[in-house]
Amino acid sequence: MKVGMVSDTHGDPAGWRSAFALLSTCELILHAGDHLYHGAFNPVLPSYDPREMAREFNECPVPMLHARGNCDSDVDQLALRDPIMSPYVICRLDGVNIMLTHGDAMEERALAEMAARYRMRLLVRGHTHVSGLWEHGPVLVCNPGSPSLPKGDGIPSVAILEGGRVSIYDIRDGTVLQSRELP
Repeated sequence: MKVGMVSDTHGDPAGWRSAFALLSTCELILHAGDHLYHGAFNPVLPSYDPREMAREFNECPVPMLHARGNCDSDVDQLALRDPIMSPYVICRLDGVNIMLTHGDAMEERALAEMAARYRMRLLVRGHTHVSGLWEHGPVLVCNPGSPSLPKGDGIPSVAILEGGRVSIYDIRDGTVLQSRELP
């Protein structure tokens, strides 16, 4: 199963469209939160349009699972068809236990330790807008970054799980930024 991962779209349909160009062939997309609202500490992009972003999520032809981000609200949920208000989503795909969360409510190490206790192999988290892949014991931690407001290296990105490997992609040209096998 090919699974897309995205986070921190913050109401930017232009960033989402670029991300979806890579994720459109996935069978499922995991969104790690901060869907519509830009938040008090992020700039308002010229392409910021939360209503349009909600429409595009609602019409997405690929099924999506969503975790709640710290900028997601009850009002955002009213605009969206799929539930976004759970702080944690746990699923099993092709024998791989996956935990999806925004990652703002718990320190990184504690979050990875919790995922290990629940025998997760992949922890997908967002919040920092910085993409990365790293192992914490038996868990691969993936932050897909942000297609809209990337921080760190400033490269807008998403991730894809396919064939036991997670890869992070630059959404501008499809370049693989990082890639790791599941532990």
